[in-house]
Amino acid sequence: MSDPASADSPFDLDLSTHPHDGFFKAVFSDPDKAGAFFRNHLPEDVVQRIEWSSLTVLPASFVKRDLQQSHSDLLFSVQLSGRETLLYLVFEHQSTPDPLMPLRLLSYMVEIMLAHTRDHPLPVPPVLGFVLHQGPASWNVSTSFEQLFQLPPDAAEALLPYLPKFRHALLDLTRCDPAREEDRADLRIVLQLMKCAREQRLLEFFAWLAGEYAGIRASISETLLRLALWYALHSDTSLDVEDIFRHLQSEPQLKHTTMSVAEKLIARGRVEGRVEGRTEGKWIGKLQVLEELLGEPVTPEETLRALSLTDLENRFRDCQQRYDAQFKRAT
Repeated sequence: MSDPASADSPFDLDLSTHPHDGFFKAVFSDPDKAGAFFRNHLPEDVVQRIEWSSLTVLPASFVKRDLQQSHSDLLFSVQLSGRETLLYLVFEHQSTPDPLMPLRLLSYMVEIMLAHTRDHPLPVPPVLGFVLHQGPASWNVSTSFEQLFQLPPDAAEALLPYLPKFRHALLDLTRCDPAREEDRADLRIVLQLMKCAREQRLLEFFAWLAGEYAGIRASISETLLRLALWYALHSDTSLDVEDIFRHLQSEPQLKHTTMSVAEKLIARGRVEGRVEGRTEGKWIGKLQVLEELLGEPVTPEETLRALSLTDLENRFRDCQQRYDAQFKRAT
């Protein structure tokens, strides 16, 4: 299984350890979704100058290891007024806002620019920082770097020209209503789910989704729906699957899709619980989930146990590659 922080795969299946990070990268590693997100939330005078067809995801992460439990990041390159510009999206998913975010962003931006100069001549492309804050507490700290200083009133004017000055863009999910404010159905689902997950209102999300589904069915892939369910079940381990199903009664097709995934996830948990400490058990459970997500016949456990560990791992990796390819096509 690839590292969840790696940009090599748009969707790491194991969300049990870092569900927020995994879901964020699964969604926003897709240039189409990332571009739509930035177009809706960057200032209009910036949006109009960007050639959005040029947006590409760069395989890099700058969040320090000790912050990976609360921060995730993605770096994008675009053409802005004919020149390269870098968009740096930081996902902040700790329980309270980080008052040092401008300082952390500055350190990341410096690393990004230094990395660029190792492979490219001057000039250095501008880096625009954007923070996506999940909550549950509202963002109540400054987005301006210079606000970190407490300058003597009589010296501020003299000192400010020598100090870094910038602010980061911000989308605070606690202060917005994705269900009403997002134009695109897929991002409406993604951001509404992220908001409800952090506020522990996931059953409300599924009730809302059932009510919306008839009008957005044609524009939502089944892969995204399965990913959303996967994220929900891993971000709140106390979530009662039967309660989810009851909230989906009005949409039998949606209920059927989510039930198949939920049942397999539960089965995977039971399998891994029985064979804890045995290496093959991990591969068996995950392989069966992949087969289910691909719409393939699920191989019986006894058949898989007859394989050598090497053959089991190889079969899993082959299945994962096919799923990653399907995910890219579907999204």
